[in-house]
Amino acid sequence: MTVSYEGSGTPEDPWLLTTPPGKSEFIAFRDELADPPALVVKVGKTELRYHLSCIEDLHAMLKEHGDWMPLGNADEQKEAKPDTVEAWGRSPDNPVGGWCGFKKGLRGRFGNYVPPVLEVLGLAEVEHNARNNRMRAI
Repeated sequence: MTVSYEGSGTPEDPWLLTTPPGKSEFIAFRDELADPPALVVKVGKTELRYHLSCIEDLHAMLKEHGDWMPLGNADEQKEAKPDTVEAWGRSPDNPVGGWCGFKKGLRGRFGNYVPPVLEVLGLAEVEHNARNNRMRAI
């Protein structure tokens, strides 16, 4: 599938992306001047922030994994399924030592919003089915 997006991923020209199932649009951009640097995701009026390093860290993990990995999208309040991108984004074993998201209550949905960013950057392939999507490193 050819990925369709707009923007360059800066605060002035954010990416306009869709979630893996293609049902919801959101914007995302790299805020390298934030302290700490952040990947900013805006869904309507809600703003989520993840460590900017999660882009390279997730790509490295997927390369090491070597195969498709389920996204496992889940809100922060719900437990993430094991061996999913969502679970990795919360794991004390990931490079940031836990949640990749910053703000308590808005740290989940890593498996929903970060994979399309890696796809736009040409770092990963993401499935776009109605449910149970997966991704793998390129």
